[in-house]
Amino acid sequence: MAIVRETLDPNAAAYTDDEIVGKVNAATASITRADAIDADSLNLIKTSPVSGEFKIKAIQRDATGKYAFDYDDTAV
Repeated sequence: MAIVRETLDPNAAAYTDDEIVGKVNAATASITRADAIDADSLNLIKTSPVSGEFKIKAIQRDATGKYAFDYDDTAV
């Protein structure tokens, strides 16, 4: 296994706020609440942004190879 780095263009697939809300509202997966969760189940990711970069909070790659990620909108 190796660590692979990929760079994504955030403007490649931009959605409007209304499009995002529409996708959320159309989702069929139910949301459940959990009680306490242990640290190992959190699936934490490590980031090391330098000055002027943004800290990644979460990333997901779906079966079609598309990435979705959440990041702080304020640079370090």
